[in-house]
Amino acid sequence: MTPVNLLLIAITVIVSWMAFKNRALGDRLILWPPAIDRHRQYDRLVTYGFIHADLPHLAFNMITLFFFGGQIESLMLALTGSYFTYPAFYLGALVVSILPSYLKNQKNPNYLSLGASGAVSAVLFAFILLSPWSVIFVFFIPAPAIVYAAFYVGYSIWMDKRGGDRINHSAHLAGAAFGVIFMLAMRPAIFDHFLRELSNPSFRPLG
Repeated sequence: MTPVNLLLIAITVIVSWMAFKNRALGDRLILWPPAIDRHRQYDRLVTYGFIHADLPHLAFNMITLFFFGGQIESLMLALTGSYFTYPAFYLGALVVSILPSYLKNQKNPNYLSLGASGAVSAVLFAFILLSPWSVIFVFFIPAPAIVYAAFYVGYSIWMDKRGGDRINHSAHLAGAAFGVIFMLAMRPAIFDHFLRELSNPSFRPLG
């Protein structure tokens, strides 16, 4: 059982659905820099991750979180003995992943950001650090996790520089980096494990 991950998914689905129906709620929770800069609504650095642009955006993030988050929660519980480690990791990822975008657009009243993608990236890359050769499905196409990670980082860097698609690629990159750094800070020996796994390709399905 992974109660915290399931609870995070449930809360995100409920709050996102409520925001779909209530524009005022979405406006209050979304990452909007002037609200933080002028009105000290620092909670937006977290709440933006519990609302989504539309149902496909929500579904993609929550399905990914369901498949990978439970495994990371179980590992963190086994390593630390605390149920607080995983939620601290997830909420910390929300904050850290949005900080570069927030600081860059701190004085921009037209900037908005929402969605759990940064935190989900942190969870996904934490998993990839543990099992780089696991076969994961990306839009129904099977690929080794480490290959997907390389493509994901390269594509995100390229699109972040190019811009124009209204996706916060900077948050994806920052979240992915946070996921790796958090895992290594929690247990440095994971890096040796990653190198051993990487040097011994063993394609296996997720699970």
